[in-house]
Amino acid sequence: MQIGDTESQNKIDLEIVKRIQRGDKKAFDLLVIKYQNKLAQLVLPYVHDRDEALDVVQESFIKAYKALPTFRADSAFYTWLYRIAINTAKNCLSAQSRRPPRSDIDADEAEYYEFGQKMHDHLTPESQLAQEQIKEAIDRVIASLRDDLKMSISLREFEGMSYDDIATVMDCPVGTVRSRIFRAREIIDTQVRKLI
Repeated sequence: MQIGDTESQNKIDLEIVKRIQRGDKKAFDLLVIKYQNKLAQLVLPYVHDRDEALDVVQESFIKAYKALPTFRADSAFYTWLYRIAINTAKNCLSAQSRRPPRSDIDADEAEYYEFGQKMHDHLTPESQLAQEQIKEAIDRVIASLRDDLKMSISLREFEGMSYDDIATVMDCPVGTVRSRIFRAREIIDTQVRKLI
């Protein structure tokens, strides 16, 4: 996602939020449709069950809807919504006395695989096998990262979030985000080279 695209999406989201704040309750459906799959992919590593993830997503949207009158657009809407979803997933685990996942999100994973499926038809069997092996190697390395590193790299690479937005989502300084992403990239590069 290009920076211009992100800014454009932020403006669209903000306009929808303003409509909701002025009383257009149906406008919230647009945000639900836009973000429900991304949120499901975001919380799935926490709850490990698709149905439970959908429950967490629904609860996240309910919390977001109730909190929308106080939304001040200090950050992008999706950053704010993702933060709510992560906290809701963690609260769900706490309520069930379960621990958060060792590795965090692959936000937007569904769209990533959809893109990969479109490429599928243009690959030879050999190149397809090589591509799958590389992808599996990268997935294994990302899954093995510490929570903070995996979330940082996932939000940056899969979601295209800015460093500032990631800092907001993760509730840490921008410098910390930059160092986590640098470290994650370094580990991924080193480990994937060994595997391939």
